[in-house]
Amino acid sequence: MGLTVNAAVSGTLKDDLLQLELFPGELVVALAGNPNTGKSSLFNALTGLRQHTGNWPGKTVSVARGRYMHRQKKFLLVDLPGTYSLLANSVEEEIARDFICFSRPAVTVVVTDATCLERNLNLALQVLEITGRVVVCVNLIDEARRKKIHLDLLALAQMLGVPVVGTNARDGQGLNELKEAIYRVACNLERLHPARVTYSPELEQAVTELEAGISASLKEKVNQRWLALRLLEGDSTILNSLQRRLGLNHAQREALLELSLKVRQKDGSFFQDAVVSALVDRAEKIASRVVRVENMEHNLLDRKIDNVVTSRKWGIPIMLALLGLVFWITISGANYPSEMLSAAFHFIEEKLTELVVGAGFPNWLHGLVVAGIYKTLAWVIAVMLPPMAIFFPLFTLLEDLGYLPRVAFNLDNLFKKARAHGKQALTMCMGFGCNAAGVISCRIIDSPRERLIATITNNFVPCNGRFPLLIALSTIFIGKAAGAFASLAAAGAVLGSIIIGFFLTLLISRVLSATALKGLPSSFTLELPPYRLPKVGRVLMRSIMDRTLFVLGRAVMVAAPAGLVIWVMANTSVGGASLLRHGAAFLDPLARLMGLDGFILMAFILGFPANEIVIPILIMSYLSTGSMLELESLEDLQRLFLANGWTWLTAVCTMLFALNHFPCGTTLLTIRKETNSFKMTMLSFLVPTLTGIIICIIVAGTVRLLGLA
Repeated sequence: MGLTVNAAVSGTLKDDLLQLELFPGELVVALAGNPNTGKSSLFNALTGLRQHTGNWPGKTVSVARGRYMHRQKKFLLVDLPGTYSLLANSVEEEIARDFICFSRPAVTVVVTDATCLERNLNLALQVLEITGRVVVCVNLIDEARRKKIHLDLLALAQMLGVPVVGTNARDGQGLNELKEAIYRVACNLERLHPARVTYSPELEQAVTELEAGISASLKEKVNQRWLALRLLEGDSTILNSLQRRLGLNHAQREALLELSLKVRQKDGSFFQDAVVSALVDRAEKIASRVVRVENMEHNLLDRKIDNVVTSRKWGIPIMLALLGLVFWITISGANYPSEMLSAAFHFIEEKLTELVVGAGFPNWLHGLVVAGIYKTLAWVIAVMLPPMAIFFPLFTLLEDLGYLPRVAFNLDNLFKKARAHGKQALTMCMGFGCNAAGVISCRIIDSPRERLIATITNNFVPCNGRFPLLIALSTIFIGKAAGAFASLAAAGAVLGSIIIGFFLTLLISRVLSATALKGLPSSFTLELPPYRLPKVGRVLMRSIMDRTLFVLGRAVMVAAPAGLVIWVMANTSVGGASLLRHGAAFLDPLARLMGLDGFILMAFILGFPANEIVIPILIMSYLSTGSMLELESLEDLQRLFLANGWTWLTAVCTMLFALNHFPCGTTLLTIRKETNSFKMTMLSFLVPTLTGIIICIIVAGTVRLLGLA
């Protein structure tokens, strides 16, 4: 049996995190660990769920919950955000710390990476300071074996005083042993002697002094030694958590704060440094006893590759080349399946028409259902599905390979100059598939200010819904002029659009940092994970099920009502002209100034629910058919556009506005939910739209002034 509930890493999550709905007799198991240790893969393997996994740090930005059974006992597994420590330097760390401390899980499983155990032991030791009910899972033992890293798990268990189990979550190795260890600890069948870090005499004396001042009511609910250490380090967030979780009143808070300040006056900075140093020293000593590396150069190949792909000279060119290759494969491969889907949907449309007409239904009902809703859905699926089915697997392959963190590394300096966060590069990558998914991925950015900047500017990355328009216009107005190199020229034009969008992201981020969202960029530690050979079958399954069909389903939900509205506008006449033509005429002056026409601008507005329907709206408007039509080929589309006054300037301005205009309805709804702010949602709407209008006016005006159009 499996069940998952996801919640954002936000204030709402902090408030709701402890409210778990449990079945009778069910036990809670917390899953903690550093990013990129295979924690999500372990969660999936234990629960049978399909939580998204990927080979890059900072991916788990939500709390997933799933259930499994062992020995007729029910367990609720809670996958906490990946974190390097519990010192509450970020939202993720605070969430993980509060859950382990205040939710009192029956067992906390600390997932570590067998290839870099020493670094992971820091978190394990911190968890052991809070609770002794711990099972240490040493994951990725297959990679350690391949790199000739030998681990003495029995000695590790003896030194930590808790069960230690080696696993390979991706292949299911060691899972039964892990379930048994969790069961024994949860049911008090295991004798535990959790290791305790011993600090310097001065620090231990301060801890004892502070412990004596903690009220008896708190001692029953929280580990007083751990609480004393946090207060000595000057961690103010723990007092907020005590108030929120345990009902600490104002007088008790002030008493604790006064006592901790009094003790810290002796040497507060020494205490903080001493805690960290002691944890690191203990982790080093344990690792030196239990880890033996046969080949000290086991990651030499990774370093050699990184010397090239993250170098100042080659890093960005290689990144652009890979991105261009992905687009070229997507463009070249999507045409034929798209044509096949269009033909299949056209055949179904004919049968539906025969059925509706034969049943004697009125023409308006046929138009509404078949020509309106069905044709819109058919177009969205035929246009979206093929490129998504190619793009997402290619993107997921790069993710599983471990390349995406290298992208963030290469772009970090540019984002810092724009006073934005380096992790924004990762959120941009997610935006290529779907801007709504890109907005959600902004949760990996700790700073609220920089998270908002990433959210507002994510729309400058063209999503999958805008690729059909960019690809079509690039092919018929740019690729056609390149002869035998048409697909390469079209891919180059699309890549050029991406580059323009990237620099606009930096520019707008810099402007926002100097105006509405003032501040300096925050630093962050980015781990470059080892390169791993992707499992092609799993990549295909995950990219199709978790991404392609998910995004397609959302697009279908908004496309159906959009098709209905468009059909009504095209078939409702006022003064001898349809509402669609009236709208286009009203917008035409502004559109002409932007190098477009009224129908183009109207198509973008009506395409608000889903960017995929901009082209079919244009076709319908130009042909005055009253329903959406798809032409037989791109040549037909080119002839239609040319007959309606299009030039190369019209195509360029349309591509620029496609790149820079308001987010689709799904993305705006996601922004509203993520920011919980109408003001920020409107800012996310206005910033790209005004940017697009200004850019189009400047480009069109300059070209006309120079007499090039």
